[in-house]
Amino acid sequence: MPDPGWWHTLWPNPEGVIRSLGIRSSMTVVDLCCGDGYFTAPLAAFVKGKLYAVDLDRAMLEKAQAEVEHVGASVRQWICADARDLAKLVPEAVDFVMIANTFHGVPDKAAMARSVAAALTPGGRLGIVNWHQLPLEETVILGQPRGPKTEMRMSPEQVKNIVEPVGFELEKIVQFPPFHYGAVFRRKEDSDEHIT
Repeated sequence: MPDPGWWHTLWPNPEGVIRSLGIRSSMTVVDLCCGDGYFTAPLAAFVKGKLYAVDLDRAMLEKAQAEVEHVGASVRQWICADARDLAKLVPEAVDFVMIANTFHGVPDKAAMARSVAAALTPGGRLGIVNWHQLPLEETVILGQPRGPKTEMRMSPEQVKNIVEPVGFELEKIVQFPPFHYGAVFRRKEDSDEHIT
């Protein structure tokens, strides 16, 4: 995980990112692959605790929990588990699932997206924040190349080609300069039952 110094340089306004993706304060949300909580804390405060935070790494969850406590917010449930099991882990249908800076590294992206679709309300959203498909040496933050390996980076079109076939339609692409974009997908409303 990046250290907080360059994380803050890259994302000086995490609540602005949350709002730009279309998350509203009335929603129930999942922060999927939440990591150390950089987005989890402002997200928990924004949705007033109607948040599930999921990560495979217990140490990362503990850091995220400390961040949430630091801002005086709360999370409905902390879940240490594989993202592909999301539909089985969250006890209610949710309105929005956000995954930031992680989708490129998910081994089975389609399986994860399918599980997200099953966890969402009909018409619910999946927001994927990704690094643009730029060479690593061009994404310099505080004097050093940052982010995933060049070959792991995905274009919005590549993300769309994985996510849409499992029950979504692309709603919008949001630019997060200098190096990121957000792809927001809407679960198809005709998917009223759990998608398998």
